[in-house]
Amino acid sequence: MTDPTTTTRPRLLDWKLGAGVVLVLGLLGASLAVGQYDILGTDDGWEMFRATRVPRTIALVLAGAAMAMSGLIMQMLTQNRFVEPTTTGTTEWAGLGLLASFLLFPDGSVMTRMLLAVGAAFVGTMVFFAFLRRVTLRSSLVVPIVGIMLGAVVSAVSTFIALQTDLLQSLGIWFAGSFTSVIAGQYEVLWVVLLVVVAVFFYADRLTAAGLGEDVATNIGLNYNRIVLVGTSLVAVATGVVTVVVGNLPFLGLIVPNIVSMMRGDDLRSNLPWVCLTGIAVVTVCDLIGRTIIAPFEMPVSVILGVVGAAVFITLIVKRNRNA
Repeated sequence: MTDPTTTTRPRLLDWKLGAGVVLVLGLLGASLAVGQYDILGTDDGWEMFRATRVPRTIALVLAGAAMAMSGLIMQMLTQNRFVEPTTTGTTEWAGLGLLASFLLFPDGSVMTRMLLAVGAAFVGTMVFFAFLRRVTLRSSLVVPIVGIMLGAVVSAVSTFIALQTDLLQSLGIWFAGSFTSVIAGQYEVLWVVLLVVVAVFFYADRLTAAGLGEDVATNIGLNYNRIVLVGTSLVAVATGVVTVVVGNLPFLGLIVPNIVSMMRGDDLRSNLPWVCLTGIAVVTVCDLIGRTIIAPFEMPVSVILGVVGAAVFITLIVKRNRNA
């Protein structure tokens, strides 16, 4: 007879997670060690180390975890493996908010730009969900196509406004998706992401239930619309903060949750540490490649992520068609 207290939920902490932590710590150590400035052979080497490499490595951790987690939440809420902030227009809306901060507050602080980017990302994500409610064909490919088309429209509007106001170059530099400009004094707002991670862990079971559909969530006594609102808010905060500090990190939220789900299933609470670790590992590896492939110059991490993410996206589509 089966014990009613037995659960099939994967263990949250085990030796595999410990091994993953050790691997990620090794990658972060490599990030601290890689650089063109000789920190050992100059008088101000350690000062430069604290001002540039340490903030950059911390930003890799926070941005990688935030965007991977955002992709996981959006895939849960839309019940679609191809959805993440890049394929729903959320990142483009955050860029529009960033552009608005340039126009309205030319000398504004990083916090001001972050608030406008978060607000725009929230509005954009809600617009995406409103579009989905009116789409009758909810196939796995139609949903991201709707988001990509919406993002393309928003991106075109941003480009037009930037051209008219002579801000296109500034917007392109800010939105490039590179950790080159991350230095002490300019990355600290990324710590907000830690609060988002705690909130996601707290709402994990509710978000998992919402991922089963509105009818199921309502039948077990949950307020589906409230859960969607909370999830959307968390994604908007994470995306807006990362966009302001780092820029666009394409497909990160697509790659990581799919890899973790294929290995561990769809329980958000037990998968969250793995999603954060894998997100940190992927963005750190891409950043190391970008820093070394054409040294002493650097390639934006968004370029590496775009290539890898596009390959994973196509692989998922081909795999889905074979299984259909």
